[in-house]
Amino acid sequence: MTPARPTPRRAGMGLTLVLAGLSMFGPFSIDTAFPAFQQMGAELGVGSTAVQQVVSVYLLAFAIMSLVHGPLSDAVGRRPVMVAGIAVFVLASVGCALSTSLPVLLVCRALQGFSAGAGQIVSRAVVRDLFDGAEAQRLMSHVAMIFGVAPAIAPIIGGALLGLGRWPLVFWFLAAFGLLMAGAVLLVLPETHPPRARTPLRLGAAVGGLVRIARGAAFWRIALACTLTFAGQFLYIAGAPIFVVDLLGLGSGDFWLFFVPMIGCMVTGAFVSGRLAGRITGRTQVMVGMTIALASGVLTVVLAATPDPARLPWPVVGPSLMALGVAMAFPVLQLAVLDLHPDARGSAASASSFVQLAFNAALAGVVVPVVTASLLSLRLTSLLLLVLGTGVLGLHLLASRPRGGRALRTTPRPEPLEPTDRM
Repeated sequence: MTPARPTPRRAGMGLTLVLAGLSMFGPFSIDTAFPAFQQMGAELGVGSTAVQQVVSVYLLAFAIMSLVHGPLSDAVGRRPVMVAGIAVFVLASVGCALSTSLPVLLVCRALQGFSAGAGQIVSRAVVRDLFDGAEAQRLMSHVAMIFGVAPAIAPIIGGALLGLGRWPLVFWFLAAFGLLMAGAVLLVLPETHPPRARTPLRLGAAVGGLVRIARGAAFWRIALACTLTFAGQFLYIAGAPIFVVDLLGLGSGDFWLFFVPMIGCMVTGAFVSGRLAGRITGRTQVMVGMTIALASGVLTVVLAATPDPARLPWPVVGPSLMALGVAMAFPVLQLAVLDLHPDARGSAASASSFVQLAFNAALAGVVVPVVTASLLSLRLTSLLLLVLGTGVLGLHLLASRPRGGRALRTTPRPEPLEPTDRM
């Protein structure tokens, strides 16, 4: 049974900030540790390839557990899942800080990944629980704007912490961040999924809901378009320690030269997405954003032909413009997935997150160490992912085109975020 739509209203600043903070668990957990990789590897007695598993193990655990957080929140409510997950995240961060070997660190990183999605994934369902139409897209875009600051400031915070002491400080910071967000959820965030709308807390029901979502061709088209397109940008993020230090020849304190312009473009794209909400169809907005991302991938390969391809600012221009295009398209795509299953938004958020996270984990652990052998191979791989993502989106737009061959809409309808209209 589809729950009744909430009365349209505006999101307050407090709610927006809490939702944005919950979405920061991922970038803070990954990017804050980047400047510490060299020191971490030296103290733990392992090479750069082994340290890279600190990212891939976290992402893989995040992906696996993402299948649980959403269905669980559909059954027991959003707040209990978020608070419990954050509590485990805090304990896992303390474990990371106290680790004396890479295996122990990887176990604690897996626990971080298992728990981090409780806030990051469930918060997407909260947006759709509370708001409809253009307001939902605006809130998702505002969250993305604030969230976009996290990957930019995370390595800066990591570098500053290294200036104060050793690499465990990074994980003490993550533990403190988790405690802050747990308090914010308890004080600011209401329970948005009332008992009357909840699903039975049964394994069969949860698995059945995920299977029902996974059987939908539209789900896979949208999820793969998101995953592959973002992967073109994430390739640079996951490989940032090698990209910045080895390929560009910069130092551990220079990550901001890559992250600041990229995140600046991401925030700009999210701002544009919010301003366009209700003014043009989501379908048109996604097409524009994906085109910008693909063109940026082409630009990176073209710039490889310059006399000095590693000379700034050219190596960061392409990834930054990719972030602009992706940020324009993603709020619409994420809402489109949730709108496919309004009776199980938590499960839909989990399923789409799992696809993206599992792919990113493989990307970080297997692909990045191989393709970061040179700038050209990194750029070509990124372009290939963007081409595949744009192609899947094109297939979805053709499959969802109105019968009779009518042209794509260029003006919004009263419900511009409905999947039949937007995507």
